[in-house]
Amino acid sequence: MPLIRRVLSRLTGDYLLLTLLMLLPLLLWLQPTSVHGVIVLIDWHTVAALAGLMLLSRALEDSGYLARFAARLLPCCHSERLLALLLLVFAALLSAIVTNDVALFILLPVTLTIGRLTGVAVGRLIIFLALAVNAGSALTPIGNPQNLLLWQASGYSFWQFSLMMAPLALSLLLLILLLSCAAFSSRKLHIVVPHDNSADSRRLFGWSLAGYPLIILAMEYQLAPAAALAVLLIYTLFKRGVILGIDWLLLLVFMLMFIDLSLLAQLPLLQQLAMQLVALPAGSYSGAALLSQLISNVPAAIFLQHFTNEWRALSWGVTVGGFGLAIGSLANLIALRLAKQPGLWREFHYWSLPVFAGSLVVGWILL
Repeated sequence: MPLIRRVLSRLTGDYLLLTLLMLLPLLLWLQPTSVHGVIVLIDWHTVAALAGLMLLSRALEDSGYLARFAARLLPCCHSERLLALLLLVFAALLSAIVTNDVALFILLPVTLTIGRLTGVAVGRLIIFLALAVNAGSALTPIGNPQNLLLWQASGYSFWQFSLMMAPLALSLLLLILLLSCAAFSSRKLHIVVPHDNSADSRRLFGWSLAGYPLIILAMEYQLAPAAALAVLLIYTLFKRGVILGIDWLLLLVFMLMFIDLSLLAQLPLLQQLAMQLVALPAGSYSGAALLSQLISNVPAAIFLQHFTNEWRALSWGVTVGGFGLAIGSLANLIALRLAKQPGLWREFHYWSLPVFAGSLVVGWILL
C-alpha cells in the first residue's frame, strides 16, 4: 500500500505525464487506431536503451566512486564559473561522440555528486548541461537521433554532414558558454571529500561502467531490449536497491510521447501546418525550429523531411528547435526528470527561451 500511494502521488504531481495521458483519448478519437497500431508507434529500442542507461547511471551514483572522481576534479576548479565551463565543454564534446542522451546519463550523476560535495547550484548546472549537449551533439551525424535520420536521408558523407553542421554547432556552444559566465559566480568552491572504499562499491562501479559500451553497442545492432533485460536481471539478482531507485515513470512519459506525437503528426491539420511552416521566411529552417517547439525536434525532423530537401536548413532548424520549450528535445526532458530539483522546470525556461531566440537569430545570420 505505501508503494501504491507513492506512485499515485507521483502520478498526480507529474504535470507532463498527466498532460500526455489526457491528450491520448482525444488523439485516438481524432485518429482512430487499433491497440496494435498504438503499440507499434512506440520506439521500443529507444525505450529499452533508456531503461538500461537509467539503471547503469543509478548504479554508478550508488557506488560512491563518482563522488571520489568529483572530489579529485574539483581542486582544479577555483570557482563555480570555471567548474561550469569545464563541464559544459566536456559535455558538448562527449555528446558529439556518444549522443546527447548518453552524455547526460554519464554526466548527470557526476553533476549531482558535485552539488552534494560543494553546495553549488546543481539545478542550474544541469540546465546548462542539457543546453550544452543539444549544441555539441549537432556537430556530427551520430550526435543525436534527428541528425542520424537527416544524414541518411540527405545522402551526404559523414564529414560532409559534419562540416555542414559545424558553423551552427560551434556558434551555439559559444553562445551557451558566454551565457554561463553570467549564470555562475566566481565564488570559490568548498569541498567535502567522501570516504567509502568498500570492495562492494568497487565491484558495482566497475561492472556498471563496463555496461555503458555494451549498451551503446547493443543500440547500434538493434539489440537494446535484450541488453536492457540482461542489465535488469543482473541488478535484480545482485543489487536490488539500484532498481528501487529508478524513476520508472520516466519510461511511461517517453512511451506516451511516442504515441501522442506520432498520432499528432498524422492529423491532416498538422500536415497543412507543415506546408505553411516551410513557406515561412528562411523556409525549412524557421519551420523546423518552430514545429520542434510543438512536437519535439526528432518528430519534427521525421515529419518535415517529406516536405523539403533543404537539408542544411532543416538540420539547423531542428537543432535550434531543441532549445526553447522543454519539449523541444528529449534530452531536456531526461535532464529535468532525473535532476528532481524543485522549481527546475520554471528555471529551465528562464534560460532556454533566450537561448532559443539567440540561436534562431544566429542561424538566420549564418544561413
